[in-house]
Amino acid sequence: MKVKKLLIMGVSGCGKSLIGSEIACALDLPFYDGDDYHPADNVEKMRQGIPLTDADRSGWLRTLNRLYTDNEAAVIACSALKPEYRDVLRQNNPELVIVYLQGDYATIWSRLQKRANHYFHGEAMLRSQFDALVEPSAEEALFVDISYPVDTVVAHALQQIKEVES
Repeated sequence: MKVKKLLIMGVSGCGKSLIGSEIACALDLPFYDGDDYHPADNVEKMRQGIPLTDADRSGWLRTLNRLYTDNEAAVIACSALKPEYRDVLRQNNPELVIVYLQGDYATIWSRLQKRANHYFHGEAMLRSQFDALVEPSAEEALFVDISYPVDTVVAHALQQIKEVES
């Protein structure tokens, strides 16, 4: 089975967009950054350092689900912090493969501090993501350690995806 639909998940700053786009390129699949689909109200809340609620994320997750259902293939970067968020994304997409970019707080915080011109900022916002995160089970997702250089992380993810395909 060729993997055509991938969710690249993890907290902000773990590398979802960069690693997801590299994986999509390597697999010749379209890439979508979930952040680009947030409604303006969500973006404004995050700019102000206000964590999003489940209600804030609800419509956004349904929009991302439509990206999967409306496209034969898609790699989407989305935090998908809770099982119920991942359930929304899997609706009508049973073939969805989840890649969890796993990293520790210190590593991710140091990366976020180097970001410029991104609406997600502040240690409180990152803490809220770690507080909300319910890591997927090994049966639910492929785990990729982000402590390595980007090319190594991508290679590890691609190797696991190939194993799913065989």
